[in-house]
Amino acid sequence: MTELEILKTRVPINALTADNFKTLASKTKIEKLPAGQKLFDIGDTDNQTIYLLSGEVLLKPESGKERVIQSDTDAARYALAQLKPRQFTGVAGTEAVIARVDGDLLDRLLALEQAAQASGGMEVVEFDGAQDPEWIMRLLSNEAFQRLPPSNINAMFARMEPVEVKANQIVIRQGDPGDYYYLIKNGRASVSRKTEAGKVVVLVELGEGQGVGEDALLSGAPRNATVMMLTDGVLMRLAKKDFDELLREPMVQSVTQPEAVEMVRAGAALIDVRLEDEHQRGAIKGSVNMPLYLLRLKVASLDPKRKYIVYCQTGSRSTAAAFLLSQRGFDVYVLRGGLNALARAA
Repeated sequence: MTELEILKTRVPINALTADNFKTLASKTKIEKLPAGQKLFDIGDTDNQTIYLLSGEVLLKPESGKERVIQSDTDAARYALAQLKPRQFTGVAGTEAVIARVDGDLLDRLLALEQAAQASGGMEVVEFDGAQDPEWIMRLLSNEAFQRLPPSNINAMFARMEPVEVKANQIVIRQGDPGDYYYLIKNGRASVSRKTEAGKVVVLVELGEGQGVGEDALLSGAPRNATVMMLTDGVLMRLAKKDFDELLREPMVQSVTQPEAVEMVRAGAALIDVRLEDEHQRGAIKGSVNMPLYLLRLKVASLDPKRKYIVYCQTGSRSTAAAFLLSQRGFDVYVLRGGLNALARAA
């Protein structure tokens, strides 16, 4: 048997489908170790799930008798010293081959499969190209998508449509109604906005794994920017109805005014995503103005370790802002009802 064939027999990897095993294997590191080489230390808290494929590994506790794991025994079917922090130091007892598996990815793939089975297997990945391990890996490693229930991710994969695009092709045009959410599978695109003076300003460039088009779907307003492909590529698109059902609710968190006050006292920052003129006429004290159309451009200035509360007049634009920021891994909340709700409460 090859090393990957042996890995496929390990628990719980043996529960994965062929496509999901391919995804996992693409991110797995196979190592050949000489006798005496250390694999891990007591107290390690890494996210690796380590399997013995051939040879022998010694598991040494802080005190007491060491354990010997041989590759042809039942004990080798399971991950080595999986409990974190690790309770043993692992050392190769002979020449050995091990597999270092991304534990988070393995758990996510298992969750996706089990969710599909629990729902009767009605929505699994079937569309052309979805089995591309790199593509799946990019989505599963996106912090925002990690917040989604596994059943939602399964359904998202199943309902997305691949769209081939060419360089200079307009995917989204400013002023048009929102119809689809897009994820870039291959290629690069630019996001630009036409000002009232007629000048076209490029706001940002987007690459593989990044999403675009959520603003109009979340706010109900016309598209606020134009998206043009810079290269040939492939986009995966999700219709507005499916976007609302699968992504909008799980990824957008909201807070009431009293909750927002407490969060600000604890260090959260306020972001006003209305236009500059709106902010100047009246805003919540201490808030920073980052208009929604400029948010992609200014996101690099935000502290990823800080919590953020975004607001607008009604909650529509701030919902779009929260979705965009959550895609980039920020802990972000929408002020429920926006400034209109504050006015009613006053």
